Amino acid sequence: MDIQVKTLAGEDAGTVTLPDETFGLEPRVDLIHRVVRWQLAKRQQGTHQAKRRDEINATGKKMYRQKGTGRARHSDKKATQFRGGAKPHGPRFRSHEHDLPKKVRVLGLKHALSAKARDAGIIVLDRAEVEAVKTKALRQQFEALGLTNALIVDGAVSDGFAKAARNIPLVDVLPLAGINVYDIMRRNTLVLTRAALDGLEARFNGTDDEGDAAEGGATGPGASEADTVGHEPHVSAAEGTGAAGENA
Repeated sequence: MDIQVKTLAGEDAGTVTLPDETFGLEPRVDLIHRVVRWQLAKRQQGTHQAKRRDEINATGKKMYRQKGTGRARHSDKKATQFRGGAKPHGPRFRSHEHDLPKKVRVLGLKHALSAKARDAGIIVLDRAEVEAVKTKALRQQFEALGLTNALIVDGAVSDGFAKAARNIPLVDVLPLAGINVYDIMRRNTLVLTRAALDGLEARFNGTDDEGDAAEGGATGPGASEADTVGHEPHVSAAEGTGAAGENA
C-alpha cells in the first residue's frame, strides 16, 4: 500500500509503501478488544479496600445482655448491619492484571494499524519537528492537515515538538516505544513519521531490541508496541506513555 508523505507545512514529500503484513490485514475486533482490555486492566490501580470486622476501630464490648431484652442477640457493634460496622464482601486491595501472550499483543497492534489503514486514518509525516515552540502555530498546521483528533508517533519525539503539542486538545504525542493499541484506537487519525515507520518495521522483523524492554503496557505512555499500558496509557506530550504500558 502506497501512501503520500506530507510535511507539517502541508507539502508533498514523496511516497512510502506500507507493508501488507502490518497494515494490510483484515482487522479482527476480538484481538483488538483483548489487547485493550489487557491494557486497561494492567493500569488499573486496584487500591479500593473496605474494612473487615477485624479492621474496625471500635470496642469489643457486648452491646447488651444476651437474654431478657426481647431483641436479637448481638455481640459488638462491628457487625455489618450497624452504622460504622464492617463491609460484607467488600473490595480488597488487589491487582487486576491478567496475562496475555506476547504474540497476541503484537498481533493486536498489527490489526489496530490495519484497521486505521483500512479506514484511511493514517497520515505519514516526513518529520515531526518545529523551529519555534509555539502551540498556536503548530495547531494551525495540524488544522491545515485535518488533524483535530490524532495520535502522533515519532521515533524519538523532540522536546520542542512535545511542548508545542501538549496543550492541543485531542492530540497525543508518543515515542515509538510507547505505541499501543488503546491510544491508536481512541484517536480518529494515526500520524506516523518516517522514523516511526522504520522503527515499526525493524521491531516486527525482530531487529529492534527496544521493543522487549518497553513491553508491559506502559500505560502510561511509554511502553512498547502492543503492550503498553501497564504504563499510563497515554500522554498528551511525548513523555513516553506508557499505554498501555501503559499500551494495549
